Amino acid sequence: MDILAVSAAALLAGFVDSIVGGGGLVMVPAMFAIFPLATPATLLGTNKIAGSVGTAFAAWKYTSRVNLRWSSLSGAAAGGFSGACAGAWAASAFSQQAFRLLLPVLLLGVFLYTAAKKELGHNHSPRFAANVELRVACCSCLPIGFYDGFFGPGGGSLLIFFFVRALGYDFLHASASAKVVNSATNLAAVIIFSAKGHVWWHVAGWLVLANIIGTVVGISVALRYGAGFVRRLYLGVVGALILKSAYDAYGI
Repeated sequence: MDILAVSAAALLAGFVDSIVGGGGLVMVPAMFAIFPLATPATLLGTNKIAGSVGTAFAAWKYTSRVNLRWSSLSGAAAGGFSGACAGAWAASAFSQQAFRLLLPVLLLGVFLYTAAKKELGHNHSPRFAANVELRVACCSCLPIGFYDGFFGPGGGSLLIFFFVRALGYDFLHASASAKVVNSATNLAAVIIFSAKGHVWWHVAGWLVLANIIGTVVGISVALRYGAGFVRRLYLGVVGALILKSAYDAYGI
């Protein structure tokens, strides 16, 4: 029964995450509620396996339907991976409380800016030439990758905002590009968790399957309804992340 419940959560997480990120908003509370006696690191590691496979699958599916700038994404992914490795290492040595307190404030700023700029992310008009975009993406995705490896929640949503605001992408191209970078940051976390034995492989297999099913449905919906739909869902997920992270950090 526990496997069925957590698989249902993984399916929903895959659907949401494949479009706008934020699957952890569904999965992490579900894992902790369904397995309250388990070690937190094991729950996070098991969830990361499912999320990483689902994100990689989403990235692969998007690339067959959306034209991406691979020259820039390679640098963005390299920056994100390097940052995530450093973040995962730092997480074992430093407190995450500062990030926990900062996250709802940061997400609120992202939400208000996106809501106010109603034209933001509707049109795909990259601002930079490919070689300039490569440098901007690599440098900018390094700190986002560090955050994702160190703490994690909302990392995918921050990546989407970066591609929309800084690079001039529409929300559909931004979501697809963010999946590629997020795959790299997830890989770093998977390496760390697996090396330390913090994965329930017998549970992870079911979560991977459910997550991929949700991902397939989510990508179909995103491609059918386009950037406008992705923008609306993005605002909804970021709003939910604000409430959840504010409750976790401040108890409000």
